[in-house]
Amino acid sequence: MDYFSLGLEILCLAGLSVMHMTFSSRLTGKKQRAWHLFVYFLLLCILELLSLAFAIPGILTIGAGAAALYAMNRLALKNKRPASWTAAIFAVYISQLSFGIINSAEMMLFPHLIGKPLLYGMVLFATMAAFFVCACCYGAIRKLLSLDADSQTPYLGLLLFPGLFFFAAELYLLHTSYRISVSSLSLPDTKNLALLSLQVMGLGALFCTLYAYRHLCRGFQAQAALQSLTQAAQAQKIYIAEAQMRYEQTKSFRHDIKNHFAVLDGLLHSGKWEEGRKYLKKLRTVSDTLSFPCQTGNPVVDILLGEKLGLARASGIDMEVSLLLPKFCGIDDLDLCVIFANALDNAICACQAGEGAKHIRIAGKQQGDFYLLSFENTCSGEPLPPAGTGLSNIQSAAKKYHGTMLTEKEGTLFSLNVLLNISLHSENASIPKV
Repeated sequence: MDYFSLGLEILCLAGLSVMHMTFSSRLTGKKQRAWHLFVYFLLLCILELLSLAFAIPGILTIGAGAAALYAMNRLALKNKRPASWTAAIFAVYISQLSFGIINSAEMMLFPHLIGKPLLYGMVLFATMAAFFVCACCYGAIRKLLSLDADSQTPYLGLLLFPGLFFFAAELYLLHTSYRISVSSLSLPDTKNLALLSLQVMGLGALFCTLYAYRHLCRGFQAQAALQSLTQAAQAQKIYIAEAQMRYEQTKSFRHDIKNHFAVLDGLLHSGKWEEGRKYLKKLRTVSDTLSFPCQTGNPVVDILLGEKLGLARASGIDMEVSLLLPKFCGIDDLDLCVIFANALDNAICACQAGEGAKHIRIAGKQQGDFYLLSFENTCSGEPLPPAGTGLSNIQSAAKKYHGTMLTEKEGTLFSLNVLLNISLHSENASIPKV
């Protein structure tokens, strides 16, 4: 091997080390360090030396390089197995495909430049062109696939066989057709053109597969969100049914209250004090079953808050409600359930993840044609995760009433404000505190 070939080989290994590790780190959302590049470059050099010393077939060397990149993803970048093999296969496959495309085009000119000074320049230009094509392909894959997104990682198994197929097909082309081309230098341009076309079509097939995979993941995510919404709607219907039942029970109790007072008055006038106390105790028990721990003016919200208050207290969370919903405000009970259920579920989960004193505060205030709901809760000091289905549901409910939703986090305190456009039929009343 002459000095030019040796230098070019070292340059290619260094370039591949940088591109493979950079692609893997950005694809999986992990931070890359300088020693990662050095260790991976050293592994590639060792594999190349072993290949030259023991005449190991190139296809085995490339496979070993993919295994080394997988190990770097697992041990250095701390990626999970699916993300590691996906990043390794696509990184090595794209680099081999890029060099294969350029080599197929290069072989059409190579025989005409043997023995001429332009040969070295053409080889250097072809190498740089291969790296450029590789970088462009990596960028395109990053736009179609993101292994740090929770919406895509659960379905990576769907990419296993397509990825292995593309990788194996490219290795087969390089091992059979390209090796023969280099040794004989006599393949017609039509065959080199056919190899170039096959590799370009392979690249297009990969992008089509990733595009379909991205939309498939979105479909799965939408299906999961729809299922979550269906379950939430079913739970909210239960809240409404229970509220209606409570209302009927309260209406019946109020209808019979005069009879209860008459019975109690008769017992007291006849001197049956003990029987009177027992009867009064029974009335108090019935009255307690009809009351709500939170009085907001809306029976559906009262039942929901009562349930969430029990969950909060079981987790050691202090919950304070300062809220009076205006009557006949035009907001559907289902939408109120969406807002309160999702906001309180998120608040309880956030409080459970935090440390120290935990609290949830709910307040409401009418401002002209608008009503402002405020939710405040403690949370951990970690950055907020991406908005999930709960906040999306709240945002959709707010938009339905020409309102908006705002979130804010300061240290370990998270606040959620929901502004709703309501009618002006609410009655002024004092705001109770629970």
